[in-house]
Amino acid sequence: MRKSLQRGFTLIELMIVVAIIGILAAIAIPQYQNYTIRAKVTEGLTLADAAKTAVAEGYASNDTAGITAAVASWVSPATKYVTSVAISGAAPWGQITITYAAPPQVAAKTILLSPYVGGAALASNMTGAIDWACTSAGNATSKAVVAAGAPAGSVPVQYAPVQCQ
Repeated sequence: MRKSLQRGFTLIELMIVVAIIGILAAIAIPQYQNYTIRAKVTEGLTLADAAKTAVAEGYASNDTAGITAAVASWVSPATKYVTSVAISGAAPWGQITITYAAPPQVAAKTILLSPYVGGAALASNMTGAIDWACTSAGNATSKAVVAAGAPAGSVPVQYAPVQCQ
């Protein structure tokens, strides 16, 4: 008697594998889309690093008048995803506003970077290191810098980088 060897997969086994792949794709695709939007939002924080340096150097050299001078010489960068990076030359001193152009989920929305020294908003004649509170539509993370939380931006939390949620 000859034993026949089984070769290949049955139709039921293939259908089970296809169903499992479909379930995994249904979960993974929305998460990947949020990840790509978050990566585009992070570009604004990279552009804001130069503004943070300008504010810190201006304040260190000439207090709030130095911030006013930094604002006057600041040229706002614009890219495919970022409309502008603006620095406040009045109270709240040195606050940086990043405004986004794309993708549509964050278009015309903002992330705010607010400077604090010792948990208090930046003002005249303060000494110490500047800590930056980054906020989107939520400001839970900024409470590590400032007890009350910083002013909130408008980018939805699910698209904001972790340090700005």
